[in-house]
Amino acid sequence: MAQASSRPVPVPSPRTQPFWDGCARDELLLQRCKSCHIYWHPPSPLCPNCLSNDYEWTPASGRGTVYTFSVVHHAFGHAWEPLVPYVLAVIELAEGPRMLSNVVDVPPDAVRIGMDVAVIFQPVSETISLPLFRPVAS
Repeated sequence: MAQASSRPVPVPSPRTQPFWDGCARDELLLQRCKSCHIYWHPPSPLCPNCLSNDYEWTPASGRGTVYTFSVVHHAFGHAWEPLVPYVLAVIELAEGPRMLSNVVDVPPDAVRIGMDVAVIFQPVSETISLPLFRPVAS
């Protein structure tokens, strides 16, 4: 598990609470439609494919690839200053959905589109852990 940080803490809503509860247990959860079986993120009350409201929260593999990314060189607030420069990336999860996160434990100039990554969890409060991604060997 990654160490705690001074990052801003997300505030879960009733819709997103299962996602954050999973992250607190070091488990990446995605919604999966019981009708058409696709996974999606971010959380939503309806399947984006068939509009069914019959879904379940399912553990994801936590594996994915960098779909696209940007290296952030300017802090957008004091809480972000210790992180600069950092990589903000869209991660295409093995299950299909894409998730916005950070790529960590690698120099920003070494991140590449298509890089294989795996989730780790960084606590930011007693109840919230952020899903971040680090490179893995191909």
